[in-house]
Amino acid sequence: GSRRWFLQTGLAGLAGLTLADVVRANPSPTRDRKAVILFWLSGGPSQIDTWDPKPDAPQEIRGPYRTIPTSVPGVRFCEHLPLQARLMDKLTVIRAVDCSASNHTPITMQAGNPLARRTDNGTDGGGYPSMGSIAARFRGSNHFPMPAFVGLAPSWRADVWGAGHMGHAYEPVKGDELPGRLALPAGLNVPRLQERAELRRQFDQLRRSADRSPDLGTQAFDMVVSRRVEEAFAIDREPNRLRDAYGRTSVGEKALLARRLVEAGTSFVLVSGR
Repeated sequence: GSRRWFLQTGLAGLAGLTLADVVRANPSPTRDRKAVILFWLSGGPSQIDTWDPKPDAPQEIRGPYRTIPTSVPGVRFCEHLPLQARLMDKLTVIRAVDCSASNHTPITMQAGNPLARRTDNGTDGGGYPSMGSIAARFRGSNHFPMPAFVGLAPSWRADVWGAGHMGHAYEPVKGDELPGRLALPAGLNVPRLQERAELRRQFDQLRRSADRSPDLGTQAFDMVVSRRVEEAFAIDREPNRLRDAYGRTSVGEKALLARRLVEAGTSFVLVSGR
């Protein structure tokens, strides 16, 4: 279902966005406006059945389907991807990734290192961080207080890899749990938080609450006060026409949410294809 959604859309809705469209909500005049939305299609189709059919390879290596030309001369896709073939001039296809240790796990690919593999001794990843955590460490959020790295996935083990040896500060935030964690403790509200006389006491109270959500830490205070994160998660504010275009499915709504998070200032979002 979800992987079929990804292929059928042909990336039309996403590739049609300019970079300025994607991050137009970022008010920073000094930061170049770049962000990543990574679709992780766990258990998805093979590369030879999609974007790397290898039509000139021997029969035992090349894909089983016919190939079609794309909008870039010399680049051919599987015959079942006509919409994406039209968009090739807007895409970059990487055909040089080492998959020797993939083992149906996100670690190897998301860390970009074949040594970052799943183990049976509690040392998963070999310390190598994921690309999302590297973005969180060296770039950070495009607009504070949005989290830099958000994962939208039902399974952390099967779909998301984190910070490795870089530490907890650069782990991805669990997007499906984030809105509920931004509720204020009983007796607090945003106007009261902004009253200088009570700020310290109330901040300490909120921080103790946030400490129970270690992937947020004290950043939760700024998130609550700004309301930016809560607004980013409000996909029901999008027009029905656009929601229908993305699809009222799990992966379609996560794709739309990822776009909203990027618009609000998150720099790296991982979308699970489940």
